[in-house]
Amino acid sequence: MAAGDGKCRGQHEVKCGGARLQRSLLALPTLLLLLFLNSFLLMLLPRVDAHADPQPEDWLLVSDESGMDGELDSYSTKEPKCDRKIVSSENGVTRGEIEAPELVNPEKHGRHCTFTFVAGPGERVRIQFHRFSLRGTPPDGSTIGVTPACSHEYLDMYTEIKDPKNVDLLNTPFGGRYCGPIGPRLRISLYSTIIISFYTDLVNTTSDLFLASYEFINGSKYIVGDPVPDTLCEYVIHSDLKKNGQFMTPTYPGIYPKNISCYYKFIGRLGQRIRLEFRDFDLFYGGSHCPFDQAKMFDGPDHISSPLIGTYCGQQRNLVIFSTNNTLLLTFTTIDRTADSQNRGFMGIFNFSESYVKLDFIGKEDSEHIRGTECDQRILSKKETTGTVYSPNYPFPYLPNVVCRYFIYGLQDSQNLERVKLQFFDRFDIPAELKDGKNPELSSCSDGYLRIYLKGQETENAYDQPDDEFCGKTLPKTVVSSGPRLVMVFSSGKYQGGRFKAVYKFETEYMIPGTASPDGQCVFTYYSSSRKSGTFNSPRHPSNYPSNTTCEYTFQSNPEEQVRLIFDQFMVHSEKDNVTYGNHCQEDWVEIYNVYKPQGAKMERERLNGRYCGLSAPGPTESERDAVGLRVVLRTDDENVKSGFLADYKFIKKQKTLFKDCGCNISNAEYGIIHSPHWPQKYDGPDRSGGAFSCNWFIHVRPYHKILLWFQFFSVEGNPAERGCPAAVVRVWPDLDKVPIELCGEKLSNEAAVIISKSSLMRVSFLTADRAVGSKGFEGIWTEIQDSPKCEQFLCSENNFCISKNLRCNGVPNCGIGDNSDEKNCVKDTEVNVLMLVGVGLGISSVLLIVMCIWCHRKRVRRREDGALPHHVHVCERGARFASVDSGDRSLSPVLGARKAHHLSRTSLRTETVV
Repeated sequence: MAAGDGKCRGQHEVKCGGARLQRSLLALPTLLLLLFLNSFLLMLLPRVDAHADPQPEDWLLVSDESGMDGELDSYSTKEPKCDRKIVSSENGVTRGEIEAPELVNPEKHGRHCTFTFVAGPGERVRIQFHRFSLRGTPPDGSTIGVTPACSHEYLDMYTEIKDPKNVDLLNTPFGGRYCGPIGPRLRISLYSTIIISFYTDLVNTTSDLFLASYEFINGSKYIVGDPVPDTLCEYVIHSDLKKNGQFMTPTYPGIYPKNISCYYKFIGRLGQRIRLEFRDFDLFYGGSHCPFDQAKMFDGPDHISSPLIGTYCGQQRNLVIFSTNNTLLLTFTTIDRTADSQNRGFMGIFNFSESYVKLDFIGKEDSEHIRGTECDQRILSKKETTGTVYSPNYPFPYLPNVVCRYFIYGLQDSQNLERVKLQFFDRFDIPAELKDGKNPELSSCSDGYLRIYLKGQETENAYDQPDDEFCGKTLPKTVVSSGPRLVMVFSSGKYQGGRFKAVYKFETEYMIPGTASPDGQCVFTYYSSSRKSGTFNSPRHPSNYPSNTTCEYTFQSNPEEQVRLIFDQFMVHSEKDNVTYGNHCQEDWVEIYNVYKPQGAKMERERLNGRYCGLSAPGPTESERDAVGLRVVLRTDDENVKSGFLADYKFIKKQKTLFKDCGCNISNAEYGIIHSPHWPQKYDGPDRSGGAFSCNWFIHVRPYHKILLWFQFFSVEGNPAERGCPAAVVRVWPDLDKVPIELCGEKLSNEAAVIISKSSLMRVSFLTADRAVGSKGFEGIWTEIQDSPKCEQFLCSENNFCISKNLRCNGVPNCGIGDNSDEKNCVKDTEVNVLMLVGVGLGISSVLLIVMCIWCHRKRVRRREDGALPHHVHVCERGARFASVDSGDRSLSPVLGARKAHHLSRTSLRTETVV
C-alpha cells in the first residue's frame, strides 16, 4: 500500500507540474499523516487474518526464530504456517503431546511443518510416538528409516542438534525418515534439541496421522564421572568420588547415535576390584566378531597395553564383568552407516569393592583366571598332566555369597582326546541343611553346594542339569568326565563354610567301550562273565585314531567257550594301497592273536593269526579250542591316520567236535577233495538262530611228503582289495606255526589258487559271519607230493610235482592248475552201463526161470501120462468128469458155458489123440 501511495503521489506531481510551491508545502504534513496510518493498518491486517484462520492455535509460530523454515527442505510451502517450537523453562510445562497438523491442500502443494523441542540447561528431550500411520509408502526394496524411502508423506527426525540458535539441518546427522505404519522408536536428544519435520503433498491431513509425547528430562544421569574436555561421551570414574553408580550410552533408552565413540574409565584404590553389571544390553549385531557397533572391555586403564576381556554386541543377558585389579576400561563405538539405527545401547551399574574374592587361590602354573569373572578359572591340559584345585580363600574358610566356576578341559584335536578324573582328598566342608535336623544322610544342598558337570553342559548353558551335587563333610566320590570337559560350580551360599581340595588328572580318552586299564593306557578287557557280546572300535571311531598309539583289546572266554570277532568297518593307513595283508603292513596295522595259558603256567602265550591294514578287513575269526581268548592290537606310527575299525565280539559255546558244520581229519590218503557246505549248491547265510558256518580240515600225509592244494572252483563273498573278507573267509595254514593265508572273492588268481604246505601237515578252515548272505562256495583238490629231488613215482610234466603213480589216470587232475599230464595217454576200459547190465541180468534170469518152469511142467505131464496108459477108463472118466462138470454148470451164463464147453471139447480131442 505504501508503494501504491507513492505511485499516486508521483502522478499527481506530474499533472500539477505548474502549481505553486506554497500550495505543495501546505499539503505535505497531511500526506505524511495518511501514509503513517496506512502502514499501521497493514501491520494489523495479517494478525487479524491469522486469528481468523480455522487452523488450531497450537500451530501458530510462538518464537521469533522462524528463519530456519527455509532450511528444512527445498519444497515450497504455502500459508498458513504450521511450525511449532516448544522451549523448556523453569516454570513452564515439562511434558505434553503433539499431533499431526490438520491441513487442507486442494492444489497438492508441498506442505512442510516443523516441530522444534529445546530443553533447558542440563536437560534432554525425550520423544515417544504412540500412534503413527502416514500414508507415504516406501518403494520395493527400501527400508524404513533410510532416505529417500518415502514419498508424498513422511516424517524426518533430527536428534543430534548442537546449537538450537544456529540450526543447519543439511549438516546435521540425519535421524531417519519414516512413513507407513511403523514410526520412530523412542528418541533421546544427544544434546538439548530435537527437530521433527513433517511433509505432505496430499489433499487432506488429519490429526490422527501421528501422536507423540514429549518430555524434558534431567540429563545429569548421562554424565557418569568426570567428563574428559572436548569430548562427547568420555568419562573417568574414580572410586574416591563415586564408589558405585549407574552408567549408560549417551541416549539410552532411546536409539543410540551413529558414528560416535565413547569410553568409561574406572579407577579404584589398590586392593579394590571393579564390578560392572549390565541391566540392559542392545547393540546392532553384525556377527560373532562384532565388526560394526560394539562394546569392548579391557582389564586395565587403556586399550593399548591392557588385556582385552571381551568384545560384545547384539543382545546380552546377565552380563557381569569383574576387573582383575583396580582399573577397568569400557569403550562404546558405532559406525557411520546409511541405515537407521534401531538399538537402545546399554545401561548398567558399577561398584568398587575390597570384598570381592582374592585370586591367589588360583594356581599360577596350571590354572588361569578367566578375565572378566570374579573367581572363575580355566585349567587346560598339557598332555596327561595333573594338578590341584582349591576352594576360594584356601586354606582359610571361604566367604559367603560367592560363586566360582572351574573349567577343566583336556586336549581335543586331530591327534588327542582326553578325559578328566577328579578325586577329592584332605577335607571337604560345605554346610548342608539337615532335613530332619539329625541325620546327615538326609541332608540337602539347598544353600551352598559344589556341582559337577561331566558331559559338557556348559556349552549349552545347561547349569540346571548337573551330574553330581555335593555338600556336607563327607569326601565326595571320584568322578570321571564323559569327554574332555569337566566343570565345577561352587556356590558358597549365605552361610560361612570351610574348604575343599581336589586333584585332577588328564587321561587319554579313547572312546572305546570295555573295561579300561586303571593306569589310563589304551588297554581294554572284555570278560565273558560280564557280557556275552558287544562292540569295540579303534580310538575315537568314526573320527581318526591318534598317531603313535598302541591299543590292546583282550577277550577272555570261559573254559567252555570260544570268542568270535567280526569286523564291520575297517580303514587303517597303509602307504601301499595294493598291500593290505601280512608282514607287508609297515605303517599302521591291526594284529589278531590267539592267547594261550597252559594249566599251571603263570605267563600267557600268544600266536599271531594275522596282520591287516588298508581297506582289507579281517575275515571272521574264532579263537582256537585250547586258547583262553583272542587279543587284537592296533599300532600306529607318527604320520597319517585313518578312521580305524568297528567290530563285534561274541562269546559262543564250544562244540563237542571240532568239525561242527563240515570238515574232517584226513590221513592215510594220497589225495582228496574238500568243498564248502552244500556243494555244488551255494552255501547259505546263517539260519534264524543266528549261527554261522565253521569248518576245519586237517590233512596229514606221509613223512617226507608235502601237500599240494589247489582250488578248482572258488567264489566266496568279499573283495580283498576293496573291503577284505568281513563276511566269509577261507584260511589255509601251509605252516601250522605261521600266519594263515586268507582267501575270498569271486575268483582267485592262478598264483593264489595253488598252495603247498611246508611240511606233511596242512590246515584249511572256512568261517562265515552272521552277516553272510551266501555264495557258490569252493572246491579244492589236495594231493600228496614227494619232497625229494628224485621222483620215483609219477612226475607231472608241467608243474614238476612228484605224485603217486597210483593217481595217474584216476580222473582227478592231481598235478595242479594248468597241468593235466597225469590224465593223459590213459587206456580207457569199455564203459559199461550199470543199468544195462542189471537189465540184461534180469532178462537172462527171467528166460532161465521160464525155461525151468516149462521143463518142470512137461516133466510132470510125462509122469502123469506114463501112469494113465494102462487105465483107459480113467482117461475117459476124466473126460466124463469134465463133461459132467460142463453139464452140471447150467446155471452159468451162456457165454461162460459155451467157453467151458469149447475147452472141454478140445481136451477130449487131445485125450483121444493120445489114446
